[in-house]
Amino acid sequence: MKKLLIIVLPVWLITVSLYAQGEIDEQQKVFFRNERSLGILLNSDGFGLGYREGKRVDFLNKRFFEIDLGNLKHSKEYRYTYNNYGGGSGSFIFGKLNAVYFLRGGIGRQHEIFKKADLGGVAVRYFYSAGPVLALYKPIYYRVLYQISGSVYYFEIREEKFDVSIHDPTLIYSKASFFKGLDETKALPGLYAKAGFNFEYSRQDKIIHAIEMGAQVNAFPKEIPIMAAPHNKAIFFSLFLSYRLGVIVDPLHPEDMSIRNLFRRNRQ
Repeated sequence: MKKLLIIVLPVWLITVSLYAQGEIDEQQKVFFRNERSLGILLNSDGFGLGYREGKRVDFLNKRFFEIDLGNLKHSKEYRYTYNNYGGGSGSFIFGKLNAVYFLRGGIGRQHEIFKKADLGGVAVRYFYSAGPVLALYKPIYYRVLYQISGSVYYFEIREEKFDVSIHDPTLIYSKASFFKGLDETKALPGLYAKAGFNFEYSRQDKIIHAIEMGAQVNAFPKEIPIMAAPHNKAIFFSLFLSYRLGVIVDPLHPEDMSIRNLFRRNRQ
């Protein structure tokens, strides 16, 4: 499904661009097109959020700095549903040892291939970035049912890490609190690289709406124990799809750097 989205969305945007060509864009253009944007990231092994600042180098190129925060998942994760015997329900991933999150920051470059000439058109760019990444992984605790000795109907609940040799999914009452095991969090530094295409389709010159697609890799010096199963990985390769919202920053007119001012002006 995610691969299908990666193929379909750019095609849809290009179609919209062709349909909208011919509309004259009478907006006052910003020449020094620096930018700031936020992104929602959907990866084939997780999701996250990102922030980016870009500075124009010349007519077609930008340098940028970015920070991303997200999570990493194992390809063998399977979510079980449960009923907690009190009328509620939920889910858990059986056999998961650690929840893994990443924080990364890097520098990159963006090059414009096709410029947006008409109102409602699509600008097409390619970009790449790289830098350090830090993985943070904390153990997951389960609330496990244990039958009270001498009783058939009564159980006690113990909060435990997963142990494949003794735990049965039918006896897991629920997940423990997220904060359980937080003090046992471990950190592992690594490197990341990312490359892809940016399709910017905003109808307003000073506001950014863009879809990005591409591939990325997060690499660490050793395997991260996500699951109590073989094939935990040290290198996470994934495809990504993201939506970016931001503003064009004109250093000659700093009063235009506020998103609030831009939207107020558009209502007039």
